[in-house]
Amino acid sequence: MKQEEVTEALTTVIRTLSNLQIPYYIGGSVASSVYGAFRATRDVDIVSNLRIKDVDNFVDALKEEYYVDRDMIIEAIRRRSSFNVIHLKTMFKIDIFILKERQFDKTALKRKREDTLSGASPLKLFISSPEDIILHKLEWYKLGGCISERQIEDIKNIILVQAKNLDMPYINQWADKLGVSEILEKLLKEIAGLS
Repeated sequence: MKQEEVTEALTTVIRTLSNLQIPYYIGGSVASSVYGAFRATRDVDIVSNLRIKDVDNFVDALKEEYYVDRDMIIEAIRRRSSFNVIHLKTMFKIDIFILKERQFDKTALKRKREDTLSGASPLKLFISSPEDIILHKLEWYKLGGCISERQIEDIKNIILVQAKNLDMPYINQWADKLGVSEILEKLLKEIAGLS
């Protein structure tokens, strides 16, 4: 999907989250592309602290432009899982993950950064820090049975592009707490061999 279509599909969701003062950040491959190498994507991942009290206003703001299911959102909030909305014009899917109660997830939300997606109408939004993207992708890689080359390539690209800007003590501390330090160490050795 073209960058302009991604921006168009995201605009109302991002503005709604901002207008309702719901903390959020963009993660996944869109965030990886900002800090590493561009990769085409079929969806966007958003982590949000959406609460049940906000659901009706959220749905009302989106229902004209998106497929949105109120009951699915409430269930996702209760389970601290995810739901999706689909932009009807582009059929672009936006996965919204409800913020977990772990300290790591709360810290990642506080470390978000403001950025701008280009397009016909540039869109200001919040995006995960590169360190937190690396850590989330290490977790997804481990949860997926350590077989997703896409996650590994995203991590390598972020580390290679952002090397001098990364807070490695932060990454190492959380990698240890999240149980992914062995995977990180192996990756760092592979990257050192490429340099």
